[in-house]
Amino acid sequence: MEKLEKKEVSQAIIVANNFTDNFAPFTDTTPVALLPIVNVPFLDYAIEFLNFSRIEETFIVVSSGVDQVRSHIEKRLKEYYIWSVKMTITVIGSEGSHSIGDVLRDIEAKGLIRGHFILMTGDTVSNANLIPLLERHKQIAKYDKGACMTVMYMELPPCMRTGDEVTVAVDRLNSRLLTHQRQNPLNRERSFTFDLEYFKLPSSAEIRHDYADPQIAICSPMVLTLFADNFDFETRDDFIRGLLINEEILDSRIYVAELPAGEYAMKVSNWQKYKIVSNDIIHRWTHPLSPDMGIGRMKLQYHISKNLVYKNKSVQLARSSVLKESLVIHEDSSVGDNSWLSQCVVGRRCRIGRNCKISNSFIFDDVVIEDNVQLDHCIIGQGVVIKGNTTVSGGSVCGDRVIIPDSSTIDKLTIQADPPEFSAPAQKLGNSAYIVVEEEDDEAGDSEDEEKDTAQTRIKRMIVDDCADVESDVSLSSDEEESHRASPVPEDANIFLSEVIDSLKRGFEEKSNPEFLVLEINSSRYAYNMSLSEVNFYVVQAIFHLSPLTDATTNVLAALKQIYNHLGPVLKNYIKGEAAMEDCLKAIQDVCQEKDNIKPRVSQIVHFFYSVDLVSEEAVVAWYENLDDDAKWLRDGLKKLIVWFQEASSDESSE
Repeated sequence: MEKLEKKEVSQAIIVANNFTDNFAPFTDTTPVALLPIVNVPFLDYAIEFLNFSRIEETFIVVSSGVDQVRSHIEKRLKEYYIWSVKMTITVIGSEGSHSIGDVLRDIEAKGLIRGHFILMTGDTVSNANLIPLLERHKQIAKYDKGACMTVMYMELPPCMRTGDEVTVAVDRLNSRLLTHQRQNPLNRERSFTFDLEYFKLPSSAEIRHDYADPQIAICSPMVLTLFADNFDFETRDDFIRGLLINEEILDSRIYVAELPAGEYAMKVSNWQKYKIVSNDIIHRWTHPLSPDMGIGRMKLQYHISKNLVYKNKSVQLARSSVLKESLVIHEDSSVGDNSWLSQCVVGRRCRIGRNCKISNSFIFDDVVIEDNVQLDHCIIGQGVVIKGNTTVSGGSVCGDRVIIPDSSTIDKLTIQADPPEFSAPAQKLGNSAYIVVEEEDDEAGDSEDEEKDTAQTRIKRMIVDDCADVESDVSLSSDEEESHRASPVPEDANIFLSEVIDSLKRGFEEKSNPEFLVLEINSSRYAYNMSLSEVNFYVVQAIFHLSPLTDATTNVLAALKQIYNHLGPVLKNYIKGEAAMEDCLKAIQDVCQEKDNIKPRVSQIVHFFYSVDLVSEEAVVAWYENLDDDAKWLRDGLKKLIVWFQEASSDESSE
């Protein structure tokens, strides 16, 4: 009888601790994998990434804080996160581990891994599709029995500096890794120093110095054996360096996979990287792992408005407050009069007072910020209270439960609530505010230690040093600049919009069944990972791209009625509920601003949508009241309609 081939279960290992003090004082009590980034723990991003790649069994290895991680996973299971359907997660305590090498030796001793597996750290954020990379690794392993690992790298813009860059030589013929060295995390080299080994490379070798290392690898089972047999392999860099030096003795080889354009992977190894990755998440480089997609769960947390402002519906804003751009505000938070926020993340239940200015800052849950406070390039931990007239800047870090006294100036400092136990005596700012004295880096350290991947720990603060601010030594053509790191989101959104327009145009001209058009639109939605909010927005926009409206000048309303008579069921299928009505009105605002022929008739268009029950009076009034100052044309155009609503409401109440 022919034996059935047993399917290999796809497995992954997540190392929940980073074995550095880069995120102190938070990681003194909490594994780095549970720190929030854009209001979601790192671990949720990692698990969702593995779920996308159809990983069936995941081991989360924790050296400290194992009970916290177990509680987090149990909570997610009770909340029915998407990954809980097809993935099994096991949390493993490894209290004696002080490095990734110790973790893997512990895993090997337990005999948990049964085949090829994914190895990653808990502080990595990625939207990459590992399925083809895993299959490629397995195919290589079939023909090269010594293929033990495929390391993933992501190409970076020339001016970006994060602390995770590597210089490697790769054989173009088979993608085999030939040499590997980690770049200095503090300097932008105008030149590189290469060892003699580089000049002995084959002619097919390609040297790359624009790779970021997200610490994701596809491993063969022999990786665990190699770590178990070599106790000097503490980090992954030790492992790679040891194999390259002793390749013939160990009979093991490493291969390289470069992420394709549009896929993203970054390890968050320091606060500067934390800022970079947070901004990338907000700007949707990690799509579909973006704030409005409800990471890990089928529940939308935010409504997105222009300039990438993500706001939970329960947020309370004073009328004179300003939300400028690129920011996220979570549930039950409030912003006081004349406060200004830009490029920041605000957690749950935060209270921001009056006349505050906050930029490039990351505020965890339950923070109280009193009046006249300025925050710039800083991290504010959970439960922190910042008294009035205080300034925090320069990459300063305030740990959990810190209370900053009145009129304080905090610049380039780390503050924690309790006196440090093992470091030098701390300066006391208040009863719950102690300055942590940081140890100076030992510049006389030997060169071998400097090569370790822990060298990146020297970047410990968030700095004002963005790619846009740095003058690159390499001049790029405009085409190269546009294609260097192509964002998948605008391109996908444009393609999705064009497909919706084509579907509706054909359906309107051929009088197709509206139900079939809905099926076409939904198919495009899933193909391009569009959120429901985006679908609502683009379907309404597409209506205004159909020929009766594009050709209309004075008879706009008649053209709109003509389109609605056939495509009304399509609109009604999507525009349901308050959130969808808001998406609809935003789409009308955008399209009217762009098209001169319908801009003067915005009031008639909104009233038509109201008359056919696509939007409610309450939705229109709420949208009108939240319009920005630069939408004066829209306020003026809608003024009579809003007055009519108010008069109609007063007449009904008097009756």
